[in-house]
Amino acid sequence: MSAVFNKIKTNRFFGLGLLLLMAAGFWFLFKLFAPTNFGSRSQMIGYLQTSIQYAVGGCGLYFIVIMGLFDFSVGANIVLSSLVGVLLSRFFGYWGLILGCLFCGALIGIFNGFLYSKLRIPSMIVTVGLMLVLESIASYAIAIDPSVNPGKLTNDLLAFNHAPWNYIVAFAAFLLMSFLLNYTRIGTYCNAIGSNEYVAKNMGINVERYKFIGFVLLHLFVGIMALLTVSYGKGILAVTGMASMERNFKPLMGTFFGVAFKKYGCPVPAIVIGEFIIVLIFNGLVAMNIPTTINDFVTGAVLLTIVTLTNRAAKGVVVK
Repeated sequence: MSAVFNKIKTNRFFGLGLLLLMAAGFWFLFKLFAPTNFGSRSQMIGYLQTSIQYAVGGCGLYFIVIMGLFDFSVGANIVLSSLVGVLLSRFFGYWGLILGCLFCGALIGIFNGFLYSKLRIPSMIVTVGLMLVLESIASYAIAIDPSVNPGKLTNDLLAFNHAPWNYIVAFAAFLLMSFLLNYTRIGTYCNAIGSNEYVAKNMGINVERYKFIGFVLLHLFVGIMALLTVSYGKGILAVTGMASMERNFKPLMGTFFGVAFKKYGCPVPAIVIGEFIIVLIFNGLVAMNIPTTINDFVTGAVLLTIVTLTNRAAKGVVVK
């Protein structure tokens, strides 16, 4: 009987059901305490549109987080890729916006991966320096925007601001991640490196190559996130002084869900639903007029609790 129960507990449908149950629970809780300010149909659509942006970035972060790496330049890339897309949209319309965001994001990933591979220093140190560099470049990018409203999209380029195109782009990104994780060597080798890098090397896996690929894929997904972010906000502003770092953490929260629910075989749905849960919590606390500092504290505490309860290591296992 216990064997059957343990098998059910590791089933992907059990994991998905647990995630959906948590989402429904938080919705009910906040709807109970803030019935007029939370959870209406239009608000839920807004929560979903916000969460899918973070989920796309969370999918990208999964490729490096699963290997024990981190990248502080994600937020700066979102800003710079968005501004490059806006700038090119002045001359090439939608093609400029789309390709500007995606190619800028991917090129930054190539640059990050190259520096990490060549400098051989911790990814956090490399990417903090790159964050400052990218923030400075973003300031120049917005300065050369010929529009009277630099960094702002014109009203004829807002197709990705709403349904169906924002959902189509996000769903395509989720399908791409699922394909890479389940049907290519990239997913297999990233998981192997994350489980035991030394053993992965002895198996003949080129660890440095796949860490490089991880950075490229991360920032390709960040480019997609930039497209959705700048469209949803109808523009973006350049920031300096590490202010872009704030944009790192909402996608990362979804990645934590993906890592925690990897044992159920559903990292991509876990990232998507996890981001929706995070957005529900944040907006629910806002609806209850909770101060921002307490909001951040509660959101972080809830996230840690969820990840801890769903990702308990077996006794004797070394936790990295």
